Amino acid sequence: MSEWAAKRFWKETTVTERPEGFGVALDGRAVKTPAKAALTVPTRAYAEAIAAEWDAQDGAIQPHKMPVTRSANAAIDKVARQHSEVVAHVCEFGGTDLLCYRAEAPAELVDLQAEKWDPLLEWAAQTYGAALKVTTGILPVDQPADHLARLEAEVAALDPFALAALHDLVGITGSLVLGLAVARGRLSAEEAWALSRLDEDWQIAQWGEDEEAAEIAAHKREALCDAARIWSLAER
Repeated sequence: MSEWAAKRFWKETTVTERPEGFGVALDGRAVKTPAKAALTVPTRAYAEAIAAEWDAQDGAIQPHKMPVTRSANAAIDKVARQHSEVVAHVCEFGGTDLLCYRAEAPAELVDLQAEKWDPLLEWAAQTYGAALKVTTGILPVDQPADHLARLEAEVAALDPFALAALHDLVGITGSLVLGLAVARGRLSAEEAWALSRLDEDWQIAQWGEDEEAAEIAAHKREALCDAARIWSLAER
């Protein structure tokens, strides 16, 4: 978008209110998305978070430090225009949910997965009527179509801003159940991260941690926390 200049060019960042929501202005000029649409978000808190990201820029603009702005842009330019496709993509994780695929051995890891993951599957069954099957190994298990449909109905009801945040929650954890659990307040982002990393952390405890893998994981963890914060900002 035109506002993404190489260096900061504005002095004042403000939140504006519109009939359809809230926006951000730079020296009175409305921020737009990369597709030139009005950057209008559903809550004042969301707009204030975007404004804070712009206001924090000093010198060269660094988009990678503006996760709320990026998510809003994605919601408006992509998710709103391809809502059903994004819903389908998010819900694919329900059919191959991380929590449903268990180790065959060693017994310590098998027991740990059951202890930590079973309560979340029970929560999904109670909350959404979606009782997902558990299997061992990597061979796929067919989940009940009507149960997956209940999860899909929950996802499909989301507006583009919430769906954009859930997309990241699910994609980063590899679990539709974990993503929904964060969105609905059953888990914090940190708790969901730990649950999604159960296998990796167990392996690290046995063999040690690779420095490069640790750096990648740190970025993913930060992105998950950003997605959880963005979800809360998008809630009306």
